[in-house]
Amino acid sequence: MFNSKVFVAEFIGTFALVFVGAGAGIVNAGLVGVALAHGFTLAVFAYAYGHISGSHVNPAVTFGLALNGTVKWGQAIFYWIAQFAGAILAAFLLKTLVTTVDPTLTIQAGATVGVLTEQAPLLAMTVEAILTFFLVNTILHTAVAGKGGALAGWAIGTTLAFAILVGGPFTGASLNPARTFGPALFSAPSISNVYTYVIYFFGPLVGSTFAVLVFNFLDKPEDSVDDFLDDDDEDDIDEVLIVEEEPAPVKAKKPAARRKTVKE
Repeated sequence: MFNSKVFVAEFIGTFALVFVGAGAGIVNAGLVGVALAHGFTLAVFAYAYGHISGSHVNPAVTFGLALNGTVKWGQAIFYWIAQFAGAILAAFLLKTLVTTVDPTLTIQAGATVGVLTEQAPLLAMTVEAILTFFLVNTILHTAVAGKGGALAGWAIGTTLAFAILVGGPFTGASLNPARTFGPALFSAPSISNVYTYVIYFFGPLVGSTFAVLVFNFLDKPEDSVDDFLDDDDEDDIDEVLIVEEEPAPVKAKKPAARRKTVKE
C-alpha cells in the first residue's frame, strides 16, 4: 500500500503550503496576501502533483476521500504521515529563519488563530467545519468527479483563498489539521490545549464528512418514475396510456371506368 511517489508528493505539497502560507503571515502580508498565498500554492501543486497523489496536502481532504472510497484507508495512513511531516518541517524551518533574524521573534503570526479560538471554541469549530465543507465539496465535484476539467486546480485553490478571506479573522481558517499542527509545535495554539484538536482537527473532519454525504446525494442518478409507483398504479397507467388501435376500414376501390372505343 505504501507508494513512495505519493508520499514524496504529499510531503512536498504540504511543506510548500505551510511554508508559503504561514510565511506570508509572518512577514505581515495581510489577510488578502495570506489568502492568496495559500490559494495559489494549493492550485499550483494541484497541477504539479495532482496526477501522482491527487495533491491532498490536507489530512481532512484525505479523510473525506477515504470515506468516499477514492483512496483506501491503508493508503490514507501514509498520506497523513507525509502531510504532518511536511507541515512540521516547514514550521521548523520558518522558526529557524525567524529566530536567526531576531531571536526575540516567534512564528506566532503564522499560526492559525482568530478571535473565536479562545473566546468561543465550539463556534470556532463550526466555522472550521463549514469552511472545510466548502473546500472538500469543491474537490469532490471538480477533481474527483472530473467536472472541473482543466480548471479544477484553480477552482480548488480559489475555494481555499475565499475561505481564508472570510474565516481568517475568526479562526485563522486552517481547514487543515497539518497546517495547524506544524506551527502549533513552535507557537500558540499549544499542542497541549484540547481546543486545538476540537477546533482544528475535529472541525475539519466533520466538515469533510458532510461534504462526502452531500456529494454522494447529488451525484447519484435521479430516481425514475417507476420507483415511485407500485404495481397497481402501473396497471392503472397502462390502462390509460395503452390504447389498442383498431384497424381503419378498407374502402372498396371503384371499378375503373371503361373506355369507349370510337369507331371511325
